[in-house]
Amino acid sequence: MYDKLEFIEEKYEDLSHKISDPEIIGEQSLWKKLVKEHSDLEALVQKFREYKSVLKGIEDSKEMLNEEEDKELIEMIKAEISELEAKKPALEEELKIMLLPKDPNDDKNVIVEVRGAAGGEEAALFAGDLFRMYTRYAERQGWKVEMLSSNPTDIGGYKEVIFGINGKDAYSRLKYESGAHRVQRVPTTEAGGRIHTSTATVLVMPEADDVDFELDMNDVRIDVFRSSGHGGQSVNTTDSAVRVTHIPTGTVVSCQDEKSQLKNKEKALKILKSRLLDAEIERQNAELASNRKSKVGTGDRSERIRTYNFPQGRVSDHRIGLTLYKLDAFIDGDLDEMIDALITTDQAEKLKNEE
Repeated sequence: MYDKLEFIEEKYEDLSHKISDPEIIGEQSLWKKLVKEHSDLEALVQKFREYKSVLKGIEDSKEMLNEEEDKELIEMIKAEISELEAKKPALEEELKIMLLPKDPNDDKNVIVEVRGAAGGEEAALFAGDLFRMYTRYAERQGWKVEMLSSNPTDIGGYKEVIFGINGKDAYSRLKYESGAHRVQRVPTTEAGGRIHTSTATVLVMPEADDVDFELDMNDVRIDVFRSSGHGGQSVNTTDSAVRVTHIPTGTVVSCQDEKSQLKNKEKALKILKSRLLDAEIERQNAELASNRKSKVGTGDRSERIRTYNFPQGRVSDHRIGLTLYKLDAFIDGDLDEMIDALITTDQAEKLKNEE
């Protein structure tokens, strides 16, 4: 591990010189690439330097110990060595985690699709709750939310809602949310007060950009049609709604939220690209899963991952066996404790597989 870290530190130093070189600064595309590479290594190199400082401190203190005769000073040096030795394992563990292969999509923005599944109107209401939960979480993180497509119900739920979240590390923190979410509660529409179980599905995809995914427009069919609202009444009188079909895969995306056909087309293509990129990630994950089974990283998207039990005020994640008794705060976007636990479990599993 030490040799690998020394090599990374040398690479970091080399990049530091390159990004200060006026000739390279003149080549903006190369300079930006090198600046990103330099920035990606910075935290790891700083942590390694902290680790080296601890090792050097231990070595110097041991040398002083051999030369020192004053009892009081000897005790002070021994205490310093103990303190530094105690820091070493935690730093080694942090460095191991930082050296794990990074998901190339972690820095990306995301597109989230939430759909009401089993449970009719109550499932659609729950899909609306999840949409608001992720929106509030995004606000807490300082991320921006953009509505891409929605199919609302008359009583405030969503049969389907698709939205983008733009912000630092959005995919790295939200990627574990894909799967089936189950709710247990007394529906507002239920007169008898019986607890119902409903489900909604969540799909979190990294937003595809042209570097990751070049869409061949010859493979895409675009149809336009008239938008319609609840009950079939016309939203507008022009053919502004857009349906895009990716012919090789049969993937279909429709957008009709905007009054402009061009805007609907842009949003539909954005969703389509991300679905196609996500399908490729899923294929790669399936190959990985055949070699190693991860609880959180490459699980089946259709599996039930979490239960929200309103009568008991609890939310339970079934992949890691974590139950939190703060459902109201959780549904209001306080997701960090759960997300941190999922990330920690995923990292621990990856470390185990690296050994």
